[in-house]
Amino acid sequence: MSKNIVVITGAGSGLGAALAKKYSTLGYHICLLGRTKSKLENTANALTNGYTIYEVDVSSKQMVTQIIHSIQDEFGSIPLLINNAGVGYFDNAENLNEDSVHQMIDINLKGTIFCSQAVLKGMKERNEGTIINIVSTAGLEGKVTESVYCASKFGVRGFTESLALELSETAINVCAVYMGGMRTEFWDGIFTEEKTKTLMDPNDIAEIIMDNIKPRKALAVTEVVIKNRR
Repeated sequence: MSKNIVVITGAGSGLGAALAKKYSTLGYHICLLGRTKSKLENTANALTNGYTIYEVDVSSKQMVTQIIHSIQDEFGSIPLLINNAGVGYFDNAENLNEDSVHQMIDINLKGTIFCSQAVLKGMKERNEGTIINIVSTAGLEGKVTESVYCASKFGVRGFTESLALELSETAINVCAVYMGGMRTEFWDGIFTEEKTKTLMDPNDIAEIIMDNIKPRKALAVTEVVIKNRR
């Protein structure tokens, strides 16, 4: 059964929800991970196949380890992990409060590390699996009012590239996705409605990700860059 399992963090909205719905139509059992049960339930209501909801704060290594072990106990080794959970607080560097700094580093960076660590043992034992890290173009270049957000995403980039090197002699694939802004609630209160209309559709991003990580003989896609035209 593990062949048809996908674990998605931050699955309650945006890209995570879009990926969950698309994988569900392909017959996957979706493991929906997130901090807010009501949001995960909203995503689950739109799925066409089996699912399991797990309330988890990915910044807690203990909680992540417990949840991943629970999934493995029920379904076996996890073949596909999508590290999508993320938060962003935007202002000039000197104005960012301590809690905002901690949340971005803890969820965006530490959360990606903890979830990846938790699935690696099972993937290595089977010598198969795929880890997708949703990074954002903020992991490629610095941006005004996004100093700490970029710092967290640059960290994810470094972790992803290093992990890929560590696993280069295995059949485990690691891919980083660098995409621009999408039309999701992530930008509520930050962008105007007019600006939000120009952003990318998360369903399009989900399709691009899924197409690029399909198993193909003699090649692996290690990174995907998707930028908004405007």
